[in-house]
Formats: sequence, structure tokens, C-alpha cells
Amino acid sequence: MSTLRPVPPATAFCVAALGTAIYSVMDVTMKRLSIESGATLAVLWRSWAGVAITGALMLARGERWPGRAALRLHLARGTASGASVLLFFWGLVRVPMAQGVAITFLAPVLAILLAAGTLGERVRRAAVTGSAIAGAGVLVIAAGEARAHASADVALGTGAIFAASVLYAGSLVLLRRQAQVAAPLEVSFFTALVMGLLCLPALLFLPVTPAAAQLPLIAAAALLGTVSGVLVAWAYARAEAQVLAPVEYTAFVWAAILGWAAFGERVSAWTVAGAALIIAGCVAAVRGAAPAMPPGEVGA
Repeated sequence: MSTLRPVPPATAFCVAALGTAIYSVMDVTMKRLSIESGATLAVLWRSWAGVAITGALMLARGERWPGRAALRLHLARGTASGASVLLFFWGLVRVPMAQGVAITFLAPVLAILLAAGTLGERVRRAAVTGSAIAGAGVLVIAAGEARAHASADVALGTGAIFAASVLYAGSLVLLRRQAQVAAPLEVSFFTALVMGLLCLPALLFLPVTPAAAQLPLIAAAALLGTVSGVLVAWAYARAEAQVLAPVEYTAFVWAAILGWAAFGERVSAWTVAGAALIIAGCVAAVRGAAPAMPPGEVGA
């Protein structure tokens, strides 16, 4: 265990942004798996592959089993994150990636409010302004995408992703507390473990093993998710949730590019305008923040 060194908020923001970009690549992989086998099985296979990867790394490093308080946080965040992921990928099968990711941008705004109420963080004017600007970008994107893809199936997918964004906001706030008492690798391991346990009942009704052709995609999704989780946990251990929450908005740019490259999904002028507002909001939210250190110690 070692005390964390202060880092500039911009450094933590950039690390979280890299983790978000890697997670976006994982989203593409998971959307493909969800289309082929359903969201529940895709999340189940990815989660247990992630448990194997992070568990092996923890054993190699000689990591100790966490205490009761840390386990409670792991269970709470893993449950919120797992339910959010299931709903998100179920919805993402039914809507374009750019639209799905845009809806999840409600989560950082909610996370800022939740952080103020549960973590005692002071909500800075810059964070509020940045979230408002980015939120306006979300509305522009949602309006344009809804006009282009109006159907009952899209409406169901949109509703599922909206519910996922609410749960994800809670998981972001829990991550801030979780990252203060656990190393990033431990956070990733228990997130994958709880997520995998949540999906186990699906094996009573669905195929137990994936097709051989899907194994490389599952391994890739697990590895990408692990790397992303470690990077984001590192950042959340070193900066306030309200500073890092708006980094989620950068995922839209990746979703637009990757959705077009992998699935031929077009990006409208509405989407481009919204993305510009989102990026401006990110810059406004992180500007002028002071380094924030969590109390106590976490693993290096």
C-alpha cells in the first residue's frame, strides 16, 4: 500500500479519456457479439474472460483479498455497473452506436449531482457550465438521430440505454469511493466478477459455450475492458468525480467513427454539431480544477 501522489487534473482527465477510447473499441466488439448471441451471453462471456485475466494478474502480484468494507463497495458498484452494461448492450443492438452513446451522456451530469449529495464534493461553476454545454450537445444529437431512425424497436432500445445511463451515473460515483480503497486491478477484477455472477442465471435458458469463431472477439473484449477499467480506476483515484465525469462525452467521437467503420452507420450534421458542443463542454468542465486527493491509501 502506498500513498498516492497528487497529479494535475488534466493528467487524470487524459488517462480517463484514453480508457474511454479503449472502452469504445470494446463497445464495437460487444455490439457484434450481442447481435450474434444476445446481450446477456455477450456480457457473461466477456465478464468471465475478464475475471480470468485480472485474477491471474492479481495472483501473480500476490494481491491480498480485500476487507469487508471494500467488498461491500465492490458488490454495490459491480451490481450497478452490471445492470447498466446489460441494458446498454441490449439497447445498442437496436440503435446506432452514436445515438446509444449520446444517451449515456446523461450519466456524467447525474454523477455530478450525485457526487455533491453523497461524496460531499463542491460543485464548481466550471463543472456545471461544462455539463450544461455538453448536455445541450446531447439534445442536439438525440433530436437528429431520432428523426433519422424512428421506430418502435429504436424506442425500446433508447429506453433501455436511458435506464442504463441512470445506473451508470451511480456506478461512477461508487467508483470514486471504490478507487480510494482498492487498486485499479482489484477494481477491474471485482467488477467483472460481480457482472459475471449477475449473468449466471442466463445459463439455465441459453447456450453454455460460445461458438469457436466468437472466442477471439470474447478475448479481445475482455482484454480491452480490463485495460480500460484499470486506466479509469487510476484516474478516479486521483481526481474528483465532477472533473472526470465529463470525459465520458469523448466516447461519442469514437462511437461515430467506429460505428461507421464497423457497421456502416452514418453520422448526420446534427451529430457533428452536438459533438462540437460536447467537446467544448469537456474543456470547460476540466479547466481551472485543482488537484484533488482522496483520503487514505490505495495500492500502487
